[in-house]
Amino acid sequence: MPIIVNLDVMMAKRKIGLMELAEKVDLTPANVSILKNGKAKAVRFSTLEELCRVLKCQPGDILEYAEESDERE
Repeated sequence: MPIIVNLDVMMAKRKIGLMELAEKVDLTPANVSILKNGKAKAVRFSTLEELCRVLKCQPGDILEYAEESDERE
């Protein structure tokens, strides 16, 4: 998938754990884990906004686009 989620990196930089982040953004720890591990298929703007507010970052600090390499080359 060409969208890379760097939530774990931002959490480490801000020294915040999964449980604390989940509480502050009003998500279940399981949903934060799904986001953190890049398993989410979508994220609401309101959730992204809360993550940025709590982590004091920009959306681009959490989400990154990387082109997929063509395996046939």
